[in-house]
Amino acid sequence: MTTHIVIGSDHGGYELKEFLKQQLYAHDSLSIDDMGTFSKDSVDYPDIADIVVKKVKETNGIGILCCGTGIGISIRANRHKGIRAAVVYDEFTAEMAKKHNNANILCLGGRTTQNDKALSCVQTWLSHEFEGDRHLRRVDKLDN
Repeated sequence: MTTHIVIGSDHGGYELKEFLKQQLYAHDSLSIDDMGTFSKDSVDYPDIADIVVKKVKETNGIGILCCGTGIGISIRANRHKGIRAAVVYDEFTAEMAKKHNNANILCLGGRTTQNDKALSCVQTWLSHEFEGDRHLRRVDKLDN
């Protein structure tokens, strides 16, 4: 089974996005859809977040968003119903984002997170499942 990942960044997260994309392409079980930006030229993170969110919702996939800190782009992504975008900074927060919050978009900071740490966070997030149970009630409140 192939997992579809939609990835995007603004200029502050561009280099991290490119690194993650190259690392993730190496996995046969993943398909990557890069929604931009495609250079270090300045772009507005809300625009990239909207593009990625739209594609995640269309494909029922998951996403990765990168900006300078991961904060701004997560705020915009979370404005969309059904999106649970989580800023993570280590493996524990990545694990909890999936297990307890069923995050469907992972947000990372290109200026705050080293490449190897970001990759480890993505791998951790992808390797865990939502626990449901008491967490489902809480996630349902987020989505309603």
